[in-house]
Amino acid sequence: MTETPTPIPELAARAKAATSALAVTSTAEKDTALHAAADLLVARADSIIDANRVDVARAEANGVEAPLVDRLRLDLSRIEGMAGGLRQVASLRDPVGEITEGWVRPNGLRIEKVRVPLGVVAIIYESRPNVTSDAFGLCLKSGNVAFLRGSSSAISSNLAISAVLREALPKAGLPADALVLVDDITREAAIEFMQRRGYVDCLIPRGGHALIQSILENATVPYVIDGAGNCHIYVDAAADLAMARNILVNAKTQRTGVCNAAESLVVHVDVAAEFVPMAVDALADVELVGDEAARGFASSIGVATEDDFATEFLDMKMSVKVVDTLDDAIAHINDTSTGHSEAIITGDIAAADRFIREVDAAAVLVNASTRFVDGEEFGFGAEIGISTQKLHARGPMGLSELTTQKYIVRGEGHIRP
Repeated sequence: MTETPTPIPELAARAKAATSALAVTSTAEKDTALHAAADLLVARADSIIDANRVDVARAEANGVEAPLVDRLRLDLSRIEGMAGGLRQVASLRDPVGEITEGWVRPNGLRIEKVRVPLGVVAIIYESRPNVTSDAFGLCLKSGNVAFLRGSSSAISSNLAISAVLREALPKAGLPADALVLVDDITREAAIEFMQRRGYVDCLIPRGGHALIQSILENATVPYVIDGAGNCHIYVDAAADLAMARNILVNAKTQRTGVCNAAESLVVHVDVAAEFVPMAVDALADVELVGDEAARGFASSIGVATEDDFATEFLDMKMSVKVVDTLDDAIAHINDTSTGHSEAIITGDIAAADRFIREVDAAAVLVNASTRFVDGEEFGFGAEIGISTQKLHARGPMGLSELTTQKYIVRGEGHIRP
């Protein structure tokens, strides 16, 4: 870590200055830079691991829980995975320059909508140092400068990774400032980072509730919230219960600490007598808390508070609610959802169609696990986050969501009468 951090205004100005070069960088040049960065990550793996050991030792000395230390830890396999991620991004279609619409007006004017980079994409994130590489790759391929602020817990690792990536950029003829990393780990610097209006075109947070709350309270630049996921599985009266059980187990337990894991089970009363005990048996290692109706079908279910139904546990815990109708299920989900991903298990096409139309979420699934709501699973190759808001992006954010659009109007001496 540097002894004297670089002032945020200076870093922001450098990032902004690099946007003009990236805006006109060809796909071939971007891909060359990504491959060069991938190769250099592997070549410099020993130095990155040495820096990472500093972060890991500090975390362990501070009593950080083992799963969080594991998120922080890097080894050769994980660095090769980061390099592989950059190569994968290089293989993806470049969205910049794509004509999304085009038409000719009666007066002969030709109008097109074309994808262009956002400019400076600021990303503030926690713990995982691999995000430094992932965010850089996605920003570069979409023609954006990556202005990054990682957590204090990973500062040594992030500095080492960013140094390698910045070294690779000039090898492909691109400015090193296509990646700018904040080296000031104070809270004051984080807030200043969120307030570089005129320099930052879009801010994306990757982290927990405290980080999101800080963005909401302090940010003065445009932002996209990569939000919490209180995701529901609704088992309808017409559900195949064996299918519902398998989907439930996958959605809840395949990986608990992620935003697309299921946190709440909603069951139609017509199948509750059979399915609630099935769920209890299938989720034997999960703490279940539920309403009075749910507890009536399985005495092992604990008492749920109202807050439990709106909580993203990110752990082996889940709320259970029994509802009388599809209307009740939709109302409960819309009332407690964070707008991330909601699933219905049903064989009734009409019920599925109503659920799709009326549930307000970034992704709605029919007879599938919420764990599929992911950029790679959607075929995007990678994602910068999953937006739970409605402007300008919603759901998994791939390369296209890291662009905006501008109108190109071509005339032949047209003047407006």
